[in-house]
Amino acid sequence: MSTPATPYTNDARPNVVWFMVDQMRGQAMSIAGDPNVCTPNLDRMCRDGAWFANAVMGFPLCCPARGAMVTGLYPHRCVPGHEYPLDPALPTIADSFNAAGYSTAWFGKWHLDGFREGAGRAAWHIVPRERRGRFSTWIGYDNNNSQYDCWVHGHDSGRDVPLHRLTGHETGALTDMLLDHIRQQGDRPFFACVSVQPPHNPYIAPAGATAERHIPARLRLRPNVPPIAHVEDHARRDLSGYYAQIEDIDRNVGRVLECLAELGIDDRTYVVFVSDHGDQHGCHGHFEKMTPYEEAIRVPWMIWGGKRWQSHPWQRTNHMPNHVDLSPTTLGLAGIPVPAAMQGYDYSWLMRGSCWAPRARLDNAPQEAYLQCVVPTQHAPSVDIPWRGIVTRDGWKYVAMEGQPYLLFNLNEDPYEMANLAHHAHARARRRELNERLRVWIEKTGDEFRLPEFAENGSPATAQAAGTRWPQPPST
Repeated sequence: MSTPATPYTNDARPNVVWFMVDQMRGQAMSIAGDPNVCTPNLDRMCRDGAWFANAVMGFPLCCPARGAMVTGLYPHRCVPGHEYPLDPALPTIADSFNAAGYSTAWFGKWHLDGFREGAGRAAWHIVPRERRGRFSTWIGYDNNNSQYDCWVHGHDSGRDVPLHRLTGHETGALTDMLLDHIRQQGDRPFFACVSVQPPHNPYIAPAGATAERHIPARLRLRPNVPPIAHVEDHARRDLSGYYAQIEDIDRNVGRVLECLAELGIDDRTYVVFVSDHGDQHGCHGHFEKMTPYEEAIRVPWMIWGGKRWQSHPWQRTNHMPNHVDLSPTTLGLAGIPVPAAMQGYDYSWLMRGSCWAPRARLDNAPQEAYLQCVVPTQHAPSVDIPWRGIVTRDGWKYVAMEGQPYLLFNLNEDPYEMANLAHHAHARARRRELNERLRVWIEKTGDEFRLPEFAENGSPATAQAAGTRWPQPPST
């Protein structure tokens, strides 16, 4: 969806920073009501900026979500599954910023080169320069699940950066690299991303973090964690380190905001905080990602715009951006035209006030977010069958497996998804309606998926066509 450039002058072009984390669910902030964690800097971003409290990652898995974020394309068009490579011919957000005269930089996790863990350790895999998304500076790794043994390589402008091991915990070390880079930019506008693997498993917090505050037995689990001993024990053990990692992430976000203020550029820099997907942590008996449940698809997504916006903060919005919307929205913030090939929606008008939002743009804002599992990972424990779904702005979620409904929730009255209505007769009209809305998304995005068929009354069309397939009650 292309959008025109906004009238920024060259000397007023804003900078943009992405602070990207891995596997942090949107519910895991103190401002979101989680009693187990303290996130003052993330809360500040929510209060003083735009908080997309309903944001989703429509394919809750690292590689597909990241491919969608950097290209503005849905996963079936760029990275359909785990350890699938991003086609280097596909334009990325760096191309648009490069063409606009920005410096572009990426620090940390990439996970778009398709390296397969069975071939060796991904942290030592060298991503070829032509497969780094054309960032002018790229220092990172394809994948690494060891926060205290993080190896990076790449290039800094024209200089090669050899493979080397970072000192200390990954989040702080990569944030150091981002801050050094920002301090070197001078007056040139920049787009920079720091992409850290925490709070992804293994849930190991840095030394000096507040892990001692998160005693497993004292953590308050979400109501949809089933009272099964091994599930609860597993969840508590993981969450202890998870929350400590999030609090360390929060501290490093604070460092970024402080650096921008010290340099006097906070009034012309946007900071976007986002995660590539969430984490189940025992909810509904699942762990990690790949499910369509709220804990896996909902992510923290905030845009902070510096001190100039604090007199009229955007605060919480009920719009529901998806992974494909990150690049268009970021380009919109910088006043750079969004390429027509991008499938995402530009939400930047929300940050600029109603004067930037013509009626047509308001009317065209998506009413649903499209959910996908194109190629299942086969990781345990995860859903191992492809699915498609939508979650709507008016509080409904519908998910189908091929040829059959899977999940249907009224999130307004059932936010923890305890009552699946997908096969309830009284919900069949809603089921048919949402099935048709999902069909529209499949067609609109160029996806392919066989949905169930329902008759006009919402009953399964196959049963209608074949006649009643269940035993009749005995006659009296």
